[in-house]
Amino acid sequence: MDSWNSHDLSRILSHYSDEFEMSSPVIIQVVGEPSGTLKGKDAVGAYWAKALALIPELRFELITTLIGVNSITLYYQGVRGSAAEVFHFGPDKKVTRAYAHYAP
Repeated sequence: MDSWNSHDLSRILSHYSDEFEMSSPVIIQVVGEPSGTLKGKDAVGAYWAKALALIPELRFELITTLIGVNSITLYYQGVRGSAAEVFHFGPDKKVTRAYAHYAP
């Protein structure tokens, strides 16, 4: 959360593997990718850079963290309202896959 709230893209991306994949309904809206999934840290980084530019007031407030096996779910409040993201981790403890969910 601190990395995201800093808006420092390099700091944000430091938590993710090079092969990182992101799925989000916002991907469809922001970059027009109909599958809602981007593959590779470079593609996701470009999407996040665009999102940070479009929403300069972007800020997340953590509500709770749910712990799984090699994964976590962050439930938070963002500019779109309530949201949850599921993060899967690789052996290097970097995020390999993430799924974003938003309240309607």
